[in-house]
Amino acid sequence: MNPTLPLVARTCGAALLAIAFFAAPLVSAQSAPPDRMGPRPPTVTLSASATASVPNDRMQATMRAESDNADAAAAANVVNNRMGKALARARATAGVEASTSGYSSFQVADKAGVTRWRVAQTLKLEGSDFAALSTLVSQLQADGGLVIDNTQFRVSDASRKKAEETLTQQAIKSWQGRATEAARGFGFDGWRVGNVTIQGGDAMRPQPVMRAMSFDAKAAPVAVEAGNSDVTVTVSGDAVLETPRPR
Repeated sequence: MNPTLPLVARTCGAALLAIAFFAAPLVSAQSAPPDRMGPRPPTVTLSASATASVPNDRMQATMRAESDNADAAAAANVVNNRMGKALARARATAGVEASTSGYSSFQVADKAGVTRWRVAQTLKLEGSDFAALSTLVSQLQADGGLVIDNTQFRVSDASRKKAEETLTQQAIKSWQGRATEAARGFGFDGWRVGNVTIQGGDAMRPQPVMRAMSFDAKAAPVAVEAGNSDVTVTVSGDAVLETPRPR
């Protein structure tokens, strides 16, 4: 038997006991109730906004090629041909972005119970050159066999960002003014910023300007008016009140 083993064991045991003894107060301090940290300073939650009317500089038109036929393949052939020609025209028009979506094929029945196949596909056109886009839409409506579902205008991402940069500073100043007034009203000489968020408003709100039309070879050219959209920036957050006035 090694005579040093009990001594080593006693030494390790004493070390472990010492670690446990010194760690215990630390655990106790970490689990102290929150109210021992002292009262929290009063906080006022405020919100302020700044809004500007910004000209819409992007136009979007949604058109549709459709056909009804007792033969599903014949209906699909009509739609495919019309959409192919429409895409070729769109790609040849400078400044116009074109994409397709919503291809559908289903059976419909008339009042007599006769079923037919209806095939349809959607064409979305978008651009900043309103004259070129409206001319293209008019041509596709007049002789391309497409009908207009709707048109919308919006503020481009670049224009919205530029407007929001200015509006953000305005909203911050307005928020600071409200914080100062709130502090004064509650009897405090000062305040500091707590948690604050800045949020941009929805500048993508469309403004429809045309109604959906059925195909008519004699239809007049499409008239457009872009209008404006409101861009809004809102600042919301807490103002922590400081330095109460003596009574």
